[in-house]
Amino acid sequence: MSQNAYIKLVPASEKQVVTIEEIKDMFNYYKSITSKTGEQLSWGYSEAAFPYTIEEKEGANNEWFFLKGIDPRKNRYILIGVGFEKKDVETDSSENQQCYIQVSLTDISTHGDKGKANEFCKFLATKLKGELHLFNGRIMYYYPKK
Repeated sequence: MSQNAYIKLVPASEKQVVTIEEIKDMFNYYKSITSKTGEQLSWGYSEAAFPYTIEEKEGANNEWFFLKGIDPRKNRYILIGVGFEKKDVETDSSENQQCYIQVSLTDISTHGDKGKANEFCKFLATKLKGELHLFNGRIMYYYPKK
């Protein structure tokens, strides 16, 4: 059975809407900072920190992509998509839409995928100052509270 985690962009977030390209850019940034950490440690940390390739299917319509594991024994797939949900059911305006990032584990995902997905969710939520709904149902708040 697949599992889902969500990063919801709330009014206090850095952005109210995020695109797939921006998320890919954040993953490329993540890869660059982990490779710099590896250089400082004289160790190939970037391969351990991000053991995936970023791939997109033709029919994705720029709404989702997946991370494919380099070593299928350890890591297989993590799906990442962007969507919108209504904040209030009664009104149907564009201001009533809340953007979220969905991170999904497939039926064949490994425990390594789940650990990395949690790590990536926390990274994205920190960068965007969002509200993270973890796979286990718990919620973590990364936005400033007033």
